[in-house]
Amino acid sequence: MASSTDGLVPITRAFLARYYDNYPLPPLTDDVSRLTAELKRLSDDLVREFPLAPDEQLLAHEAESEPAHKIDENLWKNREQIEEILFLLDKSHRPRVLQQKVTPEDIDTVSVLDEAEEKFKIILKKLENFQLRNADNIFNTVMTYMPQDFRGSLIRQQRERSERNRQAEIDALVNAGGSICDRYALLWKQQMERRRQLAQLGSATGVYKTLVKYLVGVPQVLLDFIRQINDDQGPMEEQRERYGPSLYSLSKMVLTIRLFLLLSWRRAESRKMEMDKISIVQQAVNVYTAEFDKFTKFIGEVFVNSPFFISAEEAGSAELRKSDEYKETIISAGKMHEVVLTVESVNSYIAWDFSLIQGTLSLDIGFHVEYIGPSGEKTLILPYQRYESDQGNFCTILAGSYRLVWDNSYSAFFKKSLRYKVDAIPPVAETPPAIAES
Repeated sequence: MASSTDGLVPITRAFLARYYDNYPLPPLTDDVSRLTAELKRLSDDLVREFPLAPDEQLLAHEAESEPAHKIDENLWKNREQIEEILFLLDKSHRPRVLQQKVTPEDIDTVSVLDEAEEKFKIILKKLENFQLRNADNIFNTVMTYMPQDFRGSLIRQQRERSERNRQAEIDALVNAGGSICDRYALLWKQQMERRRQLAQLGSATGVYKTLVKYLVGVPQVLLDFIRQINDDQGPMEEQRERYGPSLYSLSKMVLTIRLFLLLSWRRAESRKMEMDKISIVQQAVNVYTAEFDKFTKFIGEVFVNSPFFISAEEAGSAELRKSDEYKETIISAGKMHEVVLTVESVNSYIAWDFSLIQGTLSLDIGFHVEYIGPSGEKTLILPYQRYESDQGNFCTILAGSYRLVWDNSYSAFFKKSLRYKVDAIPPVAETPPAIAES
């Protein structure tokens, strides 16, 4: 039996904004930007000594350009660059001097490259599995809303046939001597074809009019969802703004690693790579693979738990809460959540309004407010107390920073879902008395 879509609407951007508030992305380590810049500097040094070949110019231009503004396109781009790097790290493609391992330094360099090759193989396999799982999860979720009879079986058979045809197309390209770049251009073209098919199905255009007519019983809300989901300014734009910048930084980093290796390999006969530069490559590989692994694990959890459909009431509530600037967060057992507000003038007001969301098992949370002085000293403004909800404000007598703290450290087992709004309101200037006309 298909899942009911009665009373449901497709997810909205406002709803996703609230949902993503519960999944803050941990920041990348500063080593990502530092090592990317260091490798770029080393590549620039090589370029000054040796002119770029046409293919090197293309890669250098790509490394300098802004990454694409889509999560999935960046994941495919990272996968492509990882394969290109593995091609360079393959023993048969390394510079002849490293294949011969003439000196002890060469042996050390080869050891570093072997380790890097293994790390990239592992992260490539994880990325492939992540993309397969994500595609299957989306398809299977959509299918739960389809008619559970021969019509659903027909769609599954059609998908399997389409994927076999796409794989055959890729195999033919590889057998004809297509490059890694050619293969990924085809893979992305196929991905865009899937999107166009979804959009056509959602709007029932072209040959898909017949399919939709044939598949009587397909919920309209499902058609609405697949029509809008990939819009440039649709709900997924919230995802791109939240999580895109970190992924874009990793995209630039992997391109920079590949560029430096390619330039170094091509110039190895004239300029041997010193161990200090090999050390930078080693650091970059370690940081990139670790950070990319953390990102895909994080975004995978976000994807799996994100709903496709919500009730009309939830959609309306999300829009209302967005406009009213409320936020939501989950405070784990034993943890705290804090907000620091900066006040520039005395007689400003610090105001708050918070409550625990229904469904929280333990219906109270500790709360206190303190002032942070210029040298870091703390002055308690509102003493600690436990609340189910509270509204309040006070007038400041000092400029500076005020820290509002919700404390769940006393709870050993229960997380708290908190909805809150805080504000620092500057003093209202008094209107000077009017001058009477004579």
